[in-house]
Amino acid sequence: MLSGMAGWWQGERWCESQVDGIVRERYGLWTWGWRWCHHSGGPIGHWTSGPGSVTTPDETAARVVAALLEWRDWLERTAQRFADLAPPSDATPEDRSWHLERACVRLVTHTLDSGAEGGWHGQASIVLGWFLTSTGMEREEAARAVERAIGGRFESWVTPKRTLIESVGEDLAIGLTGHAPYRDHRERADLEDLHDRY
Repeated sequence: MLSGMAGWWQGERWCESQVDGIVRERYGLWTWGWRWCHHSGGPIGHWTSGPGSVTTPDETAARVVAALLEWRDWLERTAQRFADLAPPSDATPEDRSWHLERACVRLVTHTLDSGAEGGWHGQASIVLGWFLTSTGMEREEAARAVERAIGGRFESWVTPKRTLIESVGEDLAIGLTGHAPYRDHRERADLEDLHDRY
């Protein structure tokens, strides 16, 4: 057992891992990210870490509940985004390419808007992988497609330019469909406006 500040942090981390185990056992696998805080690239603002969030039993319990509710809300909003952005099942390869490019741009922006800081690009990769699996792609194939598209171009603590996000979206779309996204968006103006409001 460590002493002093190191021992205190060790105790708080132990407490956090015990709480995490209880939460997962009680509520299931969907709770996986309840403590994935902004500083670590996640969407959670009510929890920072064991050493930063574990205090008295009542305060700690309140933080856990708030973080769990925040995680659930983020998951539900993200799932709705997936449904809104998914290509139609009967889409042509060109249309599918357009939908995938737009989905990538909007989901990366969704990640940035969630308050993630360092490591935000990890959250973006996970969200894009989840989106692709929600459209029927195998997990490993989705992970490879996202890695090929991003290719190390996103960095921690750096907000990417819109042109870079769009380039990643285009690379993802071309990599998955073999077709460049159709650039004349006039016929999709209503869909663009809908997605831009979220």
